[in-house]
Order: sequence, then C-alpha cells, then structure tokens
Amino acid sequence: MEMKCKIQMTWDDESDVWMATSDDVPGLVLEHSSFDVLVERVRLASPELLALNCDYSGKVILNFTILRCERLAV
Repeated sequence: MEMKCKIQMTWDDESDVWMATSDDVPGLVLEHSSFDVLVERVRLASPELLALNCDYSGKVILNFTILRCERLAV
C-alpha cells in the first residue's frame, strides 16, 4: 500500500524562509532558510507524522508543489 501526499513549499519573502505544509500530512508545518534542508526535514517528518496522527505504516510518495514570489524594486 502506498500513500500519496501533496506538500506545499512556499517562499516567505519577508522572513527569508521556505515553509512546508500539507493537508495530507496532519501536523506538518516546517520552515528553514535552505530549500534542500527543508526537503530533507519533510522527508524525515512526514512518515513519523502519518504514523502518529493517522496510524499509517507503509510507503509514502511525496509530491512537492513549489511557489516562490519575490518583490523587486523598479
């Protein structure tokens, strides 16, 4: 059995951090200034959160959606 989870990765321009949230992984709210570090944290936290909050054990497929908007002076 496999569970597919959508992960939203959003850049917060004011705080200079990436944020990760998911409707499919209850309790997933993480942030970090490094995108790569945050992806690794999501990879580690998601199975644990699914086990704790959904009593799920099995394979997990993480689908990342990335949004980065920046304000630029003209």
